[in-house]
Amino acid sequence: MQYFVVMIDYGRRGREAIVDPEVTRREVISRIASGEYRNISFIHEIADSCVDDITAEILAEAALPDIADAGADLQANRFDHIRDLRKHERV
Repeated sequence: MQYFVVMIDYGRRGREAIVDPEVTRREVISRIASGEYRNISFIHEIADSCVDDITAEILAEAALPDIADAGADLQANRFDHIRDLRKHERV
């Protein structure tokens, strides 16, 4: 049995792992290219008790640039910083 795990990162709202044994490699690529899957943390291929990280391969096939994780969620970081500042302000 072979299937794919697509981990999507929603920032402060959490993460979601999309696992569907009926989704093929071609369909994963199609969903990435169409924009249905965004903010992908990783894509794993699971086949015969082996796990392979195929994120770079799939993104290359979908013709999307590999975007670095650093600074990906700047708005959430700003909100966290503002919240931390409010915790320490005088009342």
